[in-house]
Amino acid sequence: MVALEESGPASQAALSDRTGIHRSDLVAVINELAERELVERAPDPEDRRRNVITLTPLGRRRLRRLEQILDTAQDELLAPLSAAEREQLTRLLGRIVEHHAYGGPAMGPDGQ
Repeated sequence: MVALEESGPASQAALSDRTGIHRSDLVAVINELAERELVERAPDPEDRRRNVITLTPLGRRRLRRLEQILDTAQDELLAPLSAAEREQLTRLLGRIVEHHAYGGPAMGPDGQ
């Protein structure tokens, strides 16, 4: 939903690229969001073989509410940290995620 809010309507393939969610997994997510009327799936007018996914007004309201809940939870969790410490934590966690998502060493089945 955030990807749709930030970048606008998109095909399922484009959403997969934006979010890093595998296309087959994304279909299940979109199905659930569509059932809850948070997104709308419609044929792409430029290519009727694919669908364009759009955030609905209800989806926008739900996203704003979720962002408020997240902000409150983060404020409570990070209360002991100063603004500078919060920024440092965010940078460090980002480096860890980037390392493991984009080129860190692959782990074997035994966790090594």
